[in-house]
Amino acid sequence: MMATVSFWPIGFVRSPHQQASEGPIQPCFAKDVRGQIEILPDCEVGLEGIEGFSHLWLIYHLHEAPPPTLVVKPFLSDTPTGIFACRHPARPNPIGMSLVRLVARQGRLLEIADVDLLDGTPILDVKPYVPQFDRADLATGGWVDRVPSETALQRGRKAGNIS
Repeated sequence: MMATVSFWPIGFVRSPHQQASEGPIQPCFAKDVRGQIEILPDCEVGLEGIEGFSHLWLIYHLHEAPPPTLVVKPFLSDTPTGIFACRHPARPNPIGMSLVRLVARQGRLLEIADVDLLDGTPILDVKPYVPQFDRADLATGGWVDRVPSETALQRGRKAGNIS
């Protein structure tokens, strides 16, 4: 039996990316692109202590995702792949995650860099990146490891609108 799970935004992203078709597919393809997270006033106290972290995991709702499907053509490949073996947005539960740099905190505003999210993206959670917990020694990247660097760079930036 399927259970219903509900979430609500704790804030929203402000970014230069207005359309999914032109935005980068991951933060590594959005190097130094700046944005902000506007945390809702009721959640501001939850930011206490965040300034000591250099990076943050953002968990968000893919609010402009296409309809879900279990097999997709990933942005970096022409080979159909299972949705759980890639980060394509057409997911059964349209939840995304990005690792961004924390530049500064000003009250309930977080200045961030390496932003790949669309403007207006609802943020569901913010978690600190902790190197002792989050780094995986000897990790492998599956089919992504076989994508040539130049191809990844070109397709990862999509329209090439990021320098």
